[in-house]
Amino acid sequence: MRILFVSSNRIGDAVITCGVLDHLIRTHPECRITIACGPAAVEVFARMPNRERTISFEKRRWDLHWLALWRQTAFTFWDLVVDIRGSALGYFLPARRRVIRRRLPGRMYEQYAGMLGISPPPLPVVWTAAADRARAAELLPEGGPYIGLGATANWTGKIWPAERFAALFHRLAATALPGARAVVLAGPGDRERGMAQPLLDALPGAIDLCGRLTIPEAAACIQRCALYVGNDSGLTHLAAAAGTPTVGLCGTTSDRAEEMVPAGRRAVWALAQGSTMEALGVDEAEAACLALLATDAPPIAP
Repeated sequence: MRILFVSSNRIGDAVITCGVLDHLIRTHPECRITIACGPAAVEVFARMPNRERTISFEKRRWDLHWLALWRQTAFTFWDLVVDIRGSALGYFLPARRRVIRRRLPGRMYEQYAGMLGISPPPLPVVWTAAADRARAAELLPEGGPYIGLGATANWTGKIWPAERFAALFHRLAATALPGARAVVLAGPGDRERGMAQPLLDALPGAIDLCGRLTIPEAAACIQRCALYVGNDSGLTHLAAAAGTPTVGLCGTTSDRAEEMVPAGRRAVWALAQGSTMEALGVDEAEAACLALLATDAPPIAP
């Protein structure tokens, strides 16, 4: 069975699709999957079982990226084409079955499952290899606990102030997770480093993993954390999918909070009392963290 899966340009959105992909792999263990996604999301699928190929494509003027993708996929007969981008591509490919995204009610991972008629909807997963887990063990050896902190985002309006991250960490390290060490994560590049630097300055003892990890390595490191707290970003969705207790910080994007709440066994938003990140106080974030850490049961989504 050959499957073409057209995924997202963004890391977080790509991570959310991984529950559906995991379901397809478990349901059809002989399948061969081609992933098409944006360059930033390629590593999300690097360790995915049954992956035959990844096609990285970037947006072009006049939607010419779809023509380029068609040229790379039109000469294969597909048993299943899944397009979460909702494009017309699938209608121009030889395929036994086509599933094209349409808006459905519910959280995003539930919408993706609903496209394929999968019930109950599977939670997102992460895929790591032994080498990723070994590197994580070197960087974060036994003897934590560790609190992962994700202080970056794809635009500045989604960033919680660094001094509030630091204050939250100090509170948690003094109460719920005594003696915890801070682990600051961010993606590669000067921009990500610049966004993370104020938090690194505020927590001089933090373990700096900014720009040092592949996405599978980041997932493996986050799995060694007792808690992850981060802005609305791809790393936060990765942390939730990794199964680590995850608190996402949401203010500016609160209009989509219900749909985009991080999907994981133990993941919630800390929601601002307004439409900006400055409206989210340390008290509210701490309360969300403590409530999450106090139970082993999956919390109820907003």
